[in-house]
Amino acid sequence: MTSQADPGPGPFDHRMAVFGSDEEFLAQALPFLAEGLSAPHEPPPVVIAAPGNLDLLRDTLGPGTGDIGLVPHTEWYTGSAANAIAQGAGHLAAHAGPGGRIHLLMEPVWGGRAGRSPRETAEWIRYEALANLLFAPLATTALCAYDARIAGATIVAAARRTHPDTPVYEDPLRIAAELDAVPLPAPPADAERLPGPAPAAGAVRTWATVQGLAPAEADVFATAVTEAAAALGPLDRALLWADGPACVCELRPVRRVDDPLAGFVPPPDTAPGQGKGLWFARQVCAYVDVRDEPDGASVRLQYG
Repeated sequence: MTSQADPGPGPFDHRMAVFGSDEEFLAQALPFLAEGLSAPHEPPPVVIAAPGNLDLLRDTLGPGTGDIGLVPHTEWYTGSAANAIAQGAGHLAAHAGPGGRIHLLMEPVWGGRAGRSPRETAEWIRYEALANLLFAPLATTALCAYDARIAGATIVAAARRTHPDTPVYEDPLRIAAELDAVPLPAPPADAERLPGPAPAAGAVRTWATVQGLAPAEADVFATAVTEAAAALGPLDRALLWADGPACVCELRPVRRVDDPLAGFVPPPDTAPGQGKGLWFARQVCAYVDVRDEPDGASVRLQYG
């Protein structure tokens, strides 16, 4: 599948700041905001950060905050890494200057979902790496702020590899390949095989309801499965199983996906099916794992 993103070099300026105290946060945030305020053809910068850090800026700048946008990061990072990509793309489309020009200071919620498990952290490191490709065509300047007191040394070290302004920056595709090299657990022996060449929404919905999903949630999961299946093309098989409270579907297309950005690129509103299904699945599912294999692929959707 061909990505709609331009993986070539572009004007996107992706930086990283690490701080271990309030003073260090201000020492890096204030020059960045001043740079944004003086940049031509740009709206005022926006800070997406912990409420305490927003208070620091208000107390330090006073009336000087002016038109600077101050957004609690719990209102921006409300779900998965794919949700954060959608939030960023939507904000740039609605509020950035020509070519995506705007300065964004962004602090992920490492004390919340993003840092709650190695599995979750890996997805956010993937997001940081792929951002270099997804936003490459845009003249956006992003400063990703990492509070070392919360994120910790391991996360900070991994994040350095995803930011071009660090000496250890690596190719985003290499990082994505490393993350995808971690094998997925085998489906359980009692996984239910869905009949037919493609999963039927009604069958998925009924199964999910039996597992305990509310009707509305079962419908969302069924839609994610069927739209992803339509985007992937012919399937060898589709399996369903429960993993604790989560519902899981593994789709096995007969062709490889061959695109690390599959499902991360926001489709045009007018886009027909292909590619849109994986985007929808990434928006509503907790995880979407894609593993290419010599004779096809495994695409695993976990909802809940």
